[in-house]
Amino acid sequence: MDIQIGRGKTARRAYGIDEIALSPGQRTLDPQLAETQWQIGGLQREIPILASAMDGVVDVKMAVRLSELGAIGVLNLEGIQTRYADPEPILDKIAEVDVNGFVPLMQELYAEPIKPELIRERITQIKSQGGIAAVSATPVGASQFGQAVVDAGADLFFIQATVVSTDHVSPESVSPLDLAKFCQALPIPVVMGNCVTYDVTQSLMQAGAAAVLVGIGPGAACTTRGVLGVGVPQATAIADCAAARDDYFRQTHQYIPIIADGGLITGGDVCKCIACGADAVMMGSPFARAVEAPGRGFHWGMATPSPVLPRGTRIRVGTTGTLEQILRGPAQLDDGTHNFLGALQTSMGTLGAKDIKQMQQVEVVIAPSLLTEGKVYQAAQKLGMGK
Repeated sequence: MDIQIGRGKTARRAYGIDEIALSPGQRTLDPQLAETQWQIGGLQREIPILASAMDGVVDVKMAVRLSELGAIGVLNLEGIQTRYADPEPILDKIAEVDVNGFVPLMQELYAEPIKPELIRERITQIKSQGGIAAVSATPVGASQFGQAVVDAGADLFFIQATVVSTDHVSPESVSPLDLAKFCQALPIPVVMGNCVTYDVTQSLMQAGAAAVLVGIGPGAACTTRGVLGVGVPQATAIADCAAARDDYFRQTHQYIPIIADGGLITGGDVCKCIACGADAVMMGSPFARAVEAPGRGFHWGMATPSPVLPRGTRIRVGTTGTLEQILRGPAQLDDGTHNFLGALQTSMGTLGAKDIKQMQQVEVVIAPSLLTEGKVYQAAQKLGMGK
């Protein structure tokens, strides 16, 4: 039901992940029987989680290790890894700068040109170690470096921007990337995003997307919602885009996965995103906390180094454990940020969902007090859910 903001404007109520809960039904399942596998671009993975294409999250080493653990890490092709042959000193500078000097330093460091030879080298390094080479670029970067990505043998190409659409108006001097032609021409699967609406999801699928990323502004280091005022809370965005996926499947018999991207911190967040309709999730800050992460305990957004309007900041996330502990356990923390696979399997067992498709059908309730009800001692002592 629309809500009247004023005489000239009505709005639809939208819900965030923190405002919902999953309600168990009549059946339960041993967590060991829960099947979490999913497919993207012909690749089958055990864990429906991808690590975000952010410089503090994924480098070659992380991409390889995530592949070994059953997930996927996406490398940012317009970041530090492809601007500098040796990114380590650059990452040290980012970790060491103070708050006031952070944005100017980032703008300076990211002014270094992207080098196509480094794109090829990073992809080759991932592939030579047995990893899945998933890489990300903006639409402009995709048009410039698409062939280099193909030549290097990448497995998946992500086209990502704050908002991606097939109906983009550019100045007369600029030729926008034709997403449909790009997908048709590229011999590897192309994942596109980000979006938050039914119509755009449908149009991206019609253009040839192998998967669609959902989420604008919920990320831990993202300030897009504050700077631009743009975004839709994740629970509603996922449900809308999943409806577009299901309708597209009925029309074409092609199933295109939906990936919830941004704003996920705990295992419960992962479970709720899938219950809202996502096939998988993309996470940044939880993986930035891994011992193996390149960010040295820091995390920053992809739009942070913008030379004209930075939309992101650097946050200190610390280092809490190995990548294996974060993904597969055993958990060393009591706040839901370790063992995401175990959390998903246990939630599926509690809800009686044997696979991802059944998990998408579980009952969801509106629960604004979900994270605070009865948690006064945890909050007071900063334990568990009170951290």
